[in-house]
Amino acid sequence: MNVIAEISRWAIPLILLLIPLVAYLRKVPVYESFVEGAEEGFKTGVRILPFLIGMLVSIRVFVDSGALTILSNWLQPLFKLLGLGPDFAAIIPLAIMRPLSGSGALGVATQLINQYGPDSFIGRLASTLQGSTDTTFFVLTVYFGSVGIKKYRYALKLGLLADIIGLIVSVWIVSKVFY
Repeated sequence: MNVIAEISRWAIPLILLLIPLVAYLRKVPVYESFVEGAEEGFKTGVRILPFLIGMLVSIRVFVDSGALTILSNWLQPLFKLLGLGPDFAAIIPLAIMRPLSGSGALGVATQLINQYGPDSFIGRLASTLQGSTDTTFFVLTVYFGSVGIKKYRYALKLGLLADIIGLIVSVWIVSKVFY
């Protein structure tokens, strides 16, 4: 375990030294390449800003209008029908928020962990769900929008399917591993 800790400790500094060293040895103009990349990154940031603002405003409207609460309450009977206990109802807002916003989902997960504790079923499930799902709508809106992709084709369906599978597998794993 000590070896892994040392490797982890030195990995990032070594990478930060190795990249410029290899670039220098290959006669790549390191500083100029960095500045060019930073300029391109700034242009990309400006290009995705409208998509990002639109997504963030939509999420705030969804949460502040009470739609998240209504949807959570509407789904509770379905989960009871599936045999999931009342504890599971607490995770519904996180499961809904996660495909929309990473920061919003992190806020919900933090609230759940503060309320139920990190070692509770809900705390472990919230943590596992955060790691096994993605911000599908955010990815589609911001990343696809920034490169001009207008036809998502199957991306939305498959992204949401992956999120649902992540939710189901998270519940199963946390139930089997911790309870």
